[in-house]
Amino acid sequence: MNDNCHRICLTPARNEAWIIRQFVAAAKSWADHIIVADQGSSDGTLELLRAESAVDVVINNSPSFDEVHRQRLLIDRARRIPGKRVLIALDADEALSANAAQSAEWQRIMDAAPGTVLRFKWVNIMPGFQHAWIPDQRKRCGFIDDGREHGGQRIHNQRVPGGHDAPVIDLEEIVVLHFQYVVWERMRRKHRWYQVWEHLEHKEKRPLDIVRQYSHMFGSWAEHEMRPLEKEWLFGYKTSNIDFTTLSCEPITWWDREVARMLCEKGAAYFRKLPIWDQDWAAIASDLGLSHNNLRDPRSRLEKLAHRVLAATQGDRDTLWVRAFEKYLRLSGW
Repeated sequence: MNDNCHRICLTPARNEAWIIRQFVAAAKSWADHIIVADQGSSDGTLELLRAESAVDVVINNSPSFDEVHRQRLLIDRARRIPGKRVLIALDADEALSANAAQSAEWQRIMDAAPGTVLRFKWVNIMPGFQHAWIPDQRKRCGFIDDGREHGGQRIHNQRVPGGHDAPVIDLEEIVVLHFQYVVWERMRRKHRWYQVWEHLEHKEKRPLDIVRQYSHMFGSWAEHEMRPLEKEWLFGYKTSNIDFTTLSCEPITWWDREVARMLCEKGAAYFRKLPIWDQDWAAIASDLGLSHNNLRDPRSRLEKLAHRVLAATQGDRDTLWVRAFEKYLRLSGW
C-alpha cells in the first residue's frame, strides 16, 4: 500500500460514553488517524477521548444541532494531514466490520482517484446480535479527498463531500456496523428527540410525516432486508476483547433532557400530535430542576387513537384505507 495514503476516521460525538470505548478500540484496528469532534458532552465522553493518545479531539462549540458544521470541523482537521487522504465518516454508534483491517478491498480504495465516493452496506444490528436490517441503498461513508467543500443541510445530511456524479466504489467485504438498534430503548429515546426537534425547527413539516419518518423500524422494513448477521463482521472484535454485546441505556439520556427542556419552553400542547407521551416528562423535568406548569399527556382521545392506528399501520401504508386515514389526518391539521 501507499505509505503516503492515510485512512482517517471522522466522527462527531455528544454524550457517547455508553459506546465510545468500543468505538475507539474498533477504529484503531484499521485507521491511521481518528478524529472526533465532541459537542458539549457531559457524561465523560470528552475525558475518555482525551485519555486516548490515538484520538485527535476537536471541540465543536456550536450551540445548535448542525451536521454540516460538525462535518466541516472534522474534514478541516483531516486536511492538516499531508498526503492522500481516505476519509471514512462514522457515527460513534458505528464501526467498520472486524474483517476490515485485513481486507484486500483497501488496496482498491487506496488506488482510487481523488473525488471518489465510497459506499458501504449499512448493517443495522438487531437486539440479540442474530439478525440485521440491511437496506438496499448503501451508505455514503467514505471519500477520497480532493479538497472540495462540504455542504448540505443541518439534519440527515451526507457525511462526506462528493456530488451525485462522482465516481463510486461499492464495497462488498467491508461493511458499516450500526449498533443503534441493539439497545432498543435508547434508540426510541433518540427518535423522540428527533421528532420534537423536527417539529420545532421545521415548522413546514407536517406532524404526520414526522411520525411516519421516525417510526420506520416498526413494521416497514422489507422482509428481504432482514438478514442473518455474518460471523466475520464481529468475530475479530470478540477475539480482541472489544465487546459490543454489553451496551446499555443510561437512566436518563441527553435526548430526554433536551426533550424535557423543549417541552418546558414551548408547552406540552404544541407537541400533542407526536407519539412521545410514553415518558413521564414532568418527572424528568423536575429531576433536572426545570420549571414547568403541566407536562402531562395533552392528547385528546382521538389523537391517542390516531397514534395507535399509525403505529399499527406503519408497514401497510399502501393500502386504500390507510391512505384514506392519512388523508383525513392531513385535512385535520396533521
